[in-house]
Amino acid sequence: MTTDSVRWGILATGGIAAAFTADLIDLPDAEVVAVASRTDTSARAFAERFGIPRAYGDWESLAWDEDIDVVYVATPHSAHRSAAGLCLKAGRNVLCEKPFTLNVREAEELVALARDNGRFLMEAMWMYCNPLIRRLKTLVDDGAIGEVRTVQADFGLEGPFPPAHRLRDPAQGGGALLDLGVYPVSFAQLLLGEPSGVSARAVLSAEGVDLQTVAALSWDSGALAALHCSLVGGTGTSASVTGSRGRIDIPSGFFHPDRLVLHRAGRDPEEFTADPADGPRATMRHEAREVMRALRAGETESPLVPLDGTLAVLRTLDTIRRDIGVRYPGEPA
Repeated sequence: MTTDSVRWGILATGGIAAAFTADLIDLPDAEVVAVASRTDTSARAFAERFGIPRAYGDWESLAWDEDIDVVYVATPHSAHRSAAGLCLKAGRNVLCEKPFTLNVREAEELVALARDNGRFLMEAMWMYCNPLIRRLKTLVDDGAIGEVRTVQADFGLEGPFPPAHRLRDPAQGGGALLDLGVYPVSFAQLLLGEPSGVSARAVLSAEGVDLQTVAALSWDSGALAALHCSLVGGTGTSASVTGSRGRIDIPSGFFHPDRLVLHRAGRDPEEFTADPADGPRATMRHEAREVMRALRAGETESPLVPLDGTLAVLRTLDTIRRDIGVRYPGEPA
């Protein structure tokens, strides 16, 4: 792909689609050419809001629009498999919101579709594309804190969420784990890879989804991770990585940090802050830029968010759900 501008389609019109589109239209080398929803009314309203030339009241029309280079799938995660699969079969490249799918089986199907059709596919794990998270990983990989011993991370929302909310709806993949817990798990696995041991405990809602979950992950190296997610209490969204010779703390917003603090014995703490030129810490531009870089380079997956890593995270999430007794409609018992 050599065109100056990458042409995007947006599939879904909810809050995350709006946030991503707002960031996307600020990029000079990106062009949003179409949006699709399940209704004409929703698609047209979204198109008018962001100045998008084409609005479709069905997903198929967007998927088969050959003027689109890549589709951003922003549906509830229960629809990721069908929406992303439709686009891949139609020959579109896809950036699919996290969690990538409800379970690893669905994810394996999408990965196979992408690889069989030679299409680009990436999970929208924007955390992995964040410059400070990339800096943290480099520090860890370069041995700044020695061998990693423990990882801690939390992500909780205060709520309360009523029973009818999508976060409480099993049919929409509700629960704290998939919506929020995917971040702590992905953070730990970014640094340590897929764990050899997984155990978890949770408090479940009357609908059968997890209101809060704690998970303990272990690796053959001796490293451990303590992770927490919640729909019933706002947490500090902090993270910490402790090694044999030091520690890196993210005081808040670990999945889109504005600063890191490196602690090493005998030295003053070192603070790493976000570059103001990168924009606000909550921006999704970094993942959009990575998608466009990969497309121009002719790559079918991103080295920052590799598909094998996405599958590994989903295997961990599947194991946690089995441990806490959360199963979604249509999944085998």
